[in-house]
Formats: sequence, structure tokens, C-alpha cells
Amino acid sequence: MSEKSKENRILRQPIVVVVGHVDHGKTTLLDHIRKASVAAREAGGITQAVGAYEAEHNGKKITFIDTPGHEAFTAMRTRGATIADLAILVIAADEGLKPQTEEAIKILKETKTPFIVAMNKMDRSGADVEKVKQQLAEKDVFVEGYGGGVSFQPISATTGEGVSGLLDLVVLASELEGFSYDPKAPAEGYVLEVRSTKTRGVEATIVLREGILRKGDEIATASTKGKVRMLENFLTKPVSEVIAGAPAVVVGFESIPFAGERFIAGKDASSRVAAQ
Repeated sequence: MSEKSKENRILRQPIVVVVGHVDHGKTTLLDHIRKASVAAREAGGITQAVGAYEAEHNGKKITFIDTPGHEAFTAMRTRGATIADLAILVIAADEGLKPQTEEAIKILKETKTPFIVAMNKMDRSGADVEKVKQQLAEKDVFVEGYGGGVSFQPISATTGEGVSGLLDLVVLASELEGFSYDPKAPAEGYVLEVRSTKTRGVEATIVLREGILRKGDEIATASTKGKVRMLENFLTKPVSEVIAGAPAVVVGFESIPFAGERFIAGKDASSRVAAQ
């Protein structure tokens, strides 16, 4: 990166993925953070689709990506970990590491995604933090105070105990990493999920990693292209632009892009995607 491009960069909010075993409380944690219920309307309380949400903690914005818990969604979890800047690895303190926990650790290591361990369900009688620390050490994950530098926070997603401290760690990690974007650079990011409706056509949930996406921009992925006819924030409120780090809904792709595809926006977006 040139010195000039470094000068143009502005700090942006982190994109955080929440991973872990199927019933260890990922969605309950996000419910508490967003003060909105998702688990209640999902079959069996398991999240079935990747969604992106924006939260605020002590004046700092954080984008959260919720990843599906079912074993069939391994590829989607891998996608989430790749797209994210940071991860929260949720482990139930009364159950410890499970196969999907170990799989999440493997993905985070492979994608070199920095992560924080949230030891959940501390309100349960069988919660054993030391046992979880030992199990993590056996997988070469060494938390602070246990021979390593991985941050951890005991929490209860149900009662909210420790969640504020967890968000403090997310903000601190983000500040240390210094995630940034160039407001003059072409907008780019990833498609998280897609659906097609009779009234609006192709509707894509995206997360922006670079630049500023504006209504009216050309937009393209490797499989399709289009123009941003409608742009909404994560609350589905119409907006004229979205800055890097934020999630959004885009209407305007000519056909359905693949979930997980990278997109580029701006002038000659299609030719620029083809050239990469």
C-alpha cells in the first residue's frame, strides 16, 4: 500500500462473526446484543440463514455476522469466518468443546481470523471455566493467564452477565488491529445471502469492506451484474449510501449472485471484476 493510499484511509467498524457449536448460545448472544429476538422465530432456535446486524457499544459501532449452526452449513460458516475481521468463539462452559467447536477453531486458524473466546452459560451449575481452558490448550488455543494471548470472557447470553465485558474486548481488539477503508476507493465487499421476490426482484444482503456504496452505482460479481436501484441499511430503512464495515440490503442485481461472492461497485464494475 502506498503512503498516499494510507493517508486516505479512515478507521471503520469491525465485522465480527459469531461461531461455535450448534446449541452453545450464539444466536441468544446476538439477541441480547441487538435487543431483538431471532431465535424465537427460527425452527428449534437454530439460525437457518446468515444475517448481518449492526450494534453499538459505548459509542462504537460493530457489525455482527450470525452464522448457521446446523452441520449442513459448514461451507457457510467458512464463508462467514473469511469475510469477518474478528470472531467470537462461543463455548458453553458446562459442556466444553464439541465437534463443531473444534471445526470452528480449525476454520479460524486456517483463515487467520483473530478471535475472542466467550465462555457462555456461566449461569449453569456445571459451568467449569478451567476445564474449558484446558480443552482449548489441547487444541493449541492458549487463553490469557493460561500460557497465551487469546482473550476470553465468561458470559451468560441468557442473563446478559459479562456481555458488556465481551463487547469491550471486541472494541479493544478492533482498535489494536486498526481496520480501515478508503472513502474514495471503489466499493467492494461480499454477498452474504440472496433471495428473489416478485415485488422487488433480486435482493442481496451484503457486507461492505472497502469504499462507500451508493444508490445508483453499478455493481458486479463474477456471476452477475446490475445497478443499485434500492439501498437499505440492516433495519431495511432506505439510505443513499453505506460505508465500509456496514451491512446493507441491495436490490438491483440482474440475476441471483452466489452467496459468498465478492462484489465490486462503481464505474465499469463488470469489466473490473472480469479482469481480476
